[in-house]
Amino acid sequence: MISRIESLLRDAFADAPELEVIDRTGGGDHFQVIVTSERFNGVPLVQQHRLVNEALSAPLADGTIHELRIKTRGTA
Repeated sequence: MISRIESLLRDAFADAPELEVIDRTGGGDHFQVIVTSERFNGVPLVQQHRLVNEALSAPLADGTIHELRIKTRGTA
């Protein structure tokens, strides 16, 4: 599952110098993602998180991801 999440995030944030997916509990459905991207420069935190949620909409909708913690930052 981590590779699927990473792939979806890489597609959405191809410029990301930092992209990490962590299985927080070992159960394969609670994750933390860390994404650094130029797309976040000057964008409010709530909107940054919305962009990540949009990128992961399929696994969030089908229940593959039960819980998601998001850390984002711009490159500037």
